[in-house]
Amino acid sequence: MPSHLFADSPAPQPPRRGSVDALISQTRRLRGDVAAVRRDAVVVEDEDPHGRWQRALCDLAVHQLDDLGAHLGQLKAGLPPEPEEVPADGPPVAPGTSLLSRAGSAEWNLLTDEVDWSDELYEIFGRPPGDGPLSLDELPSVLLPEDQGFLTSMVTDCLVDGKPIDGEFRIMRADRTVRTLHMMGEPVLDADGCTASMWAVLRDVSEVRRSRRAVSETRDSLRRRQHIAQTEHRIAVELQQTVLPPWRGPLRLPHGGPAALDLAAHYLPSASSALIGGNWHDALELPGGQTLLTVGDLTGHGVAATSGMAMLLGAVRGMAVAGIEPGALMGHLNQLLEASTQPALGSVMCCRYDPVARLLTWAQAGHPAPLLFRDGTGRPLTPPEGVLLGATSGAAYEQVEVQLRPGDLLVLHTDGVSRRSPTDGAGPSRLLDLAPRFAEARSAQECVRLVVAEFGEAERENDACVLIARVAA
Repeated sequence: MPSHLFADSPAPQPPRRGSVDALISQTRRLRGDVAAVRRDAVVVEDEDPHGRWQRALCDLAVHQLDDLGAHLGQLKAGLPPEPEEVPADGPPVAPGTSLLSRAGSAEWNLLTDEVDWSDELYEIFGRPPGDGPLSLDELPSVLLPEDQGFLTSMVTDCLVDGKPIDGEFRIMRADRTVRTLHMMGEPVLDADGCTASMWAVLRDVSEVRRSRRAVSETRDSLRRRQHIAQTEHRIAVELQQTVLPPWRGPLRLPHGGPAALDLAAHYLPSASSALIGGNWHDALELPGGQTLLTVGDLTGHGVAATSGMAMLLGAVRGMAVAGIEPGALMGHLNQLLEASTQPALGSVMCCRYDPVARLLTWAQAGHPAPLLFRDGTGRPLTPPEGVLLGATSGAAYEQVEVQLRPGDLLVLHTDGVSRRSPTDGAGPSRLLDLAPRFAEARSAQECVRLVVAEFGEAERENDACVLIARVAA
C-alpha cells in the first residue's frame, strides 16, 4: 500500500544553470577591470602611502572576486565545498577572503617608531583615537593568546626576510567582543635595501568567518545525515534479504503428492532505490502437507519498515505452523501491531492451501484480493471482511474458502505492481488483461516473467511484490 502523502509547499528550486553561468561571466569581467586598475596604481611611487593604500584595496577586491567566482563555481557544480585546511602553526590563513568589509590601514616606521593608523582602524579595534595607535610590540597584547605567536611569526618574516603578510588573527576588544581580522602588508625598503617601515591593511572579517562556519557546520551535518541514510539503507536491504524467502527460482509445494502448487515470486523495487519498504511474499510448507501463501505490506520505508515486516512475517510463519486458521491469524497480527512500539498500518493476505481437497482458505486485512485465472479469463476473488492491521483495536477478521481446479492460477500481489506511474489508478485490471498470455504460459515462473516484462520498468512510487501459484494437474 502506498504511504501517506502530504500536501507540503514546493521545495525551493536551485538557481537556473544559465543564470549562474551569467554571474560567473560577469564576475570574471569585473575581476579583469579591477586588475587593470591595480596595474595602473603600480606606477605611483612605492614610497607614497596613498599609492600603497590604493593598490591594497585593489588586491582586496581581486581576492573578493576570486572567492565569489569560486563560490559561484561550487553553486554551479552543486557540490559542497571542501573544508579549509588549518595550518599547524596558527589560525587559518586566508589569501582569498571574501566579502569586502570594514578595512583600515596602518604603517609602522622602524626608524622613528612612529605609528600611523587610519580612523577606520580605531573603529575595528574598538580603541579610542585619544589612546593612540598600537606599536608592533603592543599589538600582540590585544590578540587571543593562541594567536599571538602566529602574528609575531608573520611580522618577523616581513621585517627580517621581506616576506609579505597575509593571514588572520583574533583580537579581544575593550568591550570583550572577539573579532577576526585579516591582515595584508609588506615591508617598505630604504635606499640601501633595508626595512624602513611596514604597512598593512587590516579588515574585520568576523561576520564572514561566522558565515563560513555556519556553511561548514551545515555541510558536515548534511554529510552525517547522508552517511546515516546510507547506513540505514544498507541495513534495511540486508534485513529484507535475510527475512524474505531464500528461493529465487520456481518452487513446488508440498514437495510430494498430487495437486501441488507450482510457485514463483518477484520483488519489484520503487523508482528510488533508497525507498526500501515493508513488502513481503512467502510460501511455506506446513505440517500435514498444507501450504501457506502470504503477501503483505507495512507502511513506511527504511529500517523501521523492514524490521516491522520481519516481525509480522515471523509471526505469520509461527502461527501458521501452529495450525492457526487465516482469519484468527489476522486478529492476532492486529493485536501484535497495536502493541508495537512503532505504530504503523499493514495490509496482509494469508492463504492456506490443502492439496488433497484443492481447497484454498484465506483471509485479508485491507489487502487486494487474489486474482484467479481459469480457462483464459481472470477475476478477483470476493474478499472476506477485514480492516487494515493497526487501524482499530479488537477487529474481527473473516475467512472464506475457494475450491480450486487443476490448471488454476492464483496471483497474489501488493498494491502498486501494475501501476505505470505514481498517479495511475488502474488497480489490478492490467494484471487481469494478461489472462490470455497466462493461459499460454507453461509454468508459474514464466507467468512471473510476463508480469516483470510488462510492469517491471514502471516508475512506481513504492516497492511491490507478486507471488504466483499454479495448481498442478
